[in-house]
Amino acid sequence: QVQLVESGGGSVQAGGSLRLSCAASGRIISTRTVGWFRQGPGKEREFVAAISWRGDVSDYLGSVKGRFTISRDNAKNTVYLQMNSLEPDDTAVYYCAADLKWNIRSTSWEYWGQGTQVTVSS
Repeated sequence: QVQLVESGGGSVQAGGSLRLSCAASGRIISTRTVGWFRQGPGKEREFVAAISWRGDVSDYLGSVKGRFTISRDNAKNTVYLQMNSLEPDDTAVYYCAADLKWNIRSTSWEYWGQGTQVTVSS
């Protein structure tokens, strides 16, 4: 069962921007650490960004730091990933995940979304 739902993916040219959203009913988002992961063609899934349930701690993959920003709106039970200055290497399926723990470097998270495709052309 899909418990988290991503949206906002699409196709953009290099240098463009997209904002991804991760939402769920209830309080799955607002009470948990939420992370973003991505998997490009022929590559393993990798961590992109995460934010603590209070929104006071965040972390990023080094190659996206300064370009991507993770944020949350707990009143809306939604987490966002603002992606600026997109590069072709950012092309991937992006997944959001949630967990009660600050477990950001593990792929063993409680909940996962179905993924949303991001394609960046040069």
